[in-house]
Amino acid sequence: MAVASPSAPSFSVSFRCRGAAESCISNRLTWFPSVAFTRRHHRQSLPCVKRLSIASSLNSSRSSQDGDVQYEFQQRGWQEGSPVYVKLPMDAVGPTVGQLWNAKTMSYSLHALADAGVEGVVLEIWWGLVERYAPGVYNWHGYKELVELAMRSGLKVRVVMAFHQCGTGPDDPHWISLPRWVLEEIQKNPDLAYADKFGRRNMEYISLGCDTLPVLRGRSPLQAYADFMRNFRDTFGHFIGFIITGIQVGMGPSGELRYPLCKFELRYPSCTSEKLTWSWHSHELGEFQCYDKYMLASLNACAKDIGMPEWGNGGPFGASNLIQNPENTDFFGSDNGSWNTPYGKFFLEWYSGMLLWHGEIICREAESIFQGTEVNKSAKVAAIYWHYDTQSHPSELTAGYYNTSTRDGYLPIARMFARYGFTLCCTGFERQDAEEKKRNPVSSPEGFLRQLLLAAKVCDVPLEGENYATTFDDESFQQVLKMLKFYSYGLEKYSLSFNFERMDKNLFDNRNWIRFVRFVKQMSDANTFRANLGIEDDVHWSSTSALPAASSMGPYAKTMILLLLLVYLDPFIGRVKAMEHVATSANSATNEGMNQVKMRKLTLEVDIQKDYNPIPNPKHEPPPRGKSGAPAGGGN
Repeated sequence: MAVASPSAPSFSVSFRCRGAAESCISNRLTWFPSVAFTRRHHRQSLPCVKRLSIASSLNSSRSSQDGDVQYEFQQRGWQEGSPVYVKLPMDAVGPTVGQLWNAKTMSYSLHALADAGVEGVVLEIWWGLVERYAPGVYNWHGYKELVELAMRSGLKVRVVMAFHQCGTGPDDPHWISLPRWVLEEIQKNPDLAYADKFGRRNMEYISLGCDTLPVLRGRSPLQAYADFMRNFRDTFGHFIGFIITGIQVGMGPSGELRYPLCKFELRYPSCTSEKLTWSWHSHELGEFQCYDKYMLASLNACAKDIGMPEWGNGGPFGASNLIQNPENTDFFGSDNGSWNTPYGKFFLEWYSGMLLWHGEIICREAESIFQGTEVNKSAKVAAIYWHYDTQSHPSELTAGYYNTSTRDGYLPIARMFARYGFTLCCTGFERQDAEEKKRNPVSSPEGFLRQLLLAAKVCDVPLEGENYATTFDDESFQQVLKMLKFYSYGLEKYSLSFNFERMDKNLFDNRNWIRFVRFVKQMSDANTFRANLGIEDDVHWSSTSALPAASSMGPYAKTMILLLLLVYLDPFIGRVKAMEHVATSANSATNEGMNQVKMRKLTLEVDIQKDYNPIPNPKHEPPPRGKSGAPAGGGN
């Protein structure tokens, strides 16, 4: 058992925002013996403009009387014109040969989004589909079709490089594993997967402990990620900067820069933050994922380096079980918990430092690969807030965020993103304290977000917001606007956008669609925006008033919504033909408004065989092979 000794060294855990003349982050991380980062391409580091006065390291956005973060901005209004993107369905591309499912339905849906004023779509590209059968053999076919569809619809595309697993197993309709050849290597060497103190393996993402080791058939995981991004750049080069305007680089489970919380995460689809639902509902503390041999070797080396080898044998004792009250544990307790001892500070510095190092080297590779392209790079931070109002923040600590009542764990991440010109993406913008505290009094999604957004503001890091789960109620949309305004308030210039989670058949329900379009309009510039749905400016809605009748909507809107409802009906109704629909189509909005209308005749044949409900994963289907017997779909 690791016990702090009186002669143990002390550790400084304070962070401050540096002035404009200083770099946001040092070139050397604390707990990595003989590890220093050297830049292969010179790039001026982005300074953190000192707009916030940090009175102390306490988190949240409470008042200064509580000793928390104090901030003072110039009184400026909220700059308008923030674009909205919509996440595409997880199963938009089939799991076997990379084919595009339901091309007609997808085309109608994308056109409807464009007519609603949506800027673009978010497309998750899965490592386990593209490089499925052999290292260096890439099949981008279905994703090319989707990008071309978006281009024809007048939409931009944000791409997510998904290097993680999706779903719980082969019977899960959302199942997308890591590449098969990677799974074969994990079977040979189980330590490539994360492990907790009980020896339970989490195979959702390769352990960051072996990031730079040649454990994947001669390549390191970092090299595999870089080769994947490089092949994507070469394959989609004529779209990048034109149609593909953003690339989010996955850095962990659910694409987020974090550790797995526990094995139970796999009960839920890991492609979205909904996978954390189990941990959120049960108020789980999480488990420290540092028991594979690579993580243990790093911990042991760091402990020996400071002359405390007994601290390097594993994670902390006394963290107890997953759902225990943290106040009843030896490690997470507020008063006498060992998280606030020299040993606890050492371990948490190392554990969070490993995560920062992982993010650092991936950011560096992405910056090098996409250098010279007009594409925005981003990475995602998890919204883990169900112990935010405690002293030790246990679920954040086990996720790798060293954020406590005495230390800001998100400033180092924001500094890293600022250094490489990355945008910060985070989910949970619709969550409200008033609702969450009914379930869990120490939960605070708003406090967490305010702290994270302050870190982004102080380092001038652009922001991408997301909702935690698909919802269409007015209160959730207004909460999103509230949190986005909190970020943008006081900033003369900023970059802000929102990714809506996610497109499915419920989005095109009449009442949901109207609420969604209103939200898009509120996010956009009210002086120039006109949703191409024929909705007049003198029609006002509120959460307490009735939704507008069909007479309030233009003919094109009614036709499109009826058509989409047909498309998304139960697949058992079979084949439906909608012939010779006459609709009006508004031209682009001008200062005079939508005063030019033309008639167009739509001859549509809608084949309703699939919808956006989960598509069963075909079983026992062998991979397609070329004449030589190798898997089809080579890299190009």
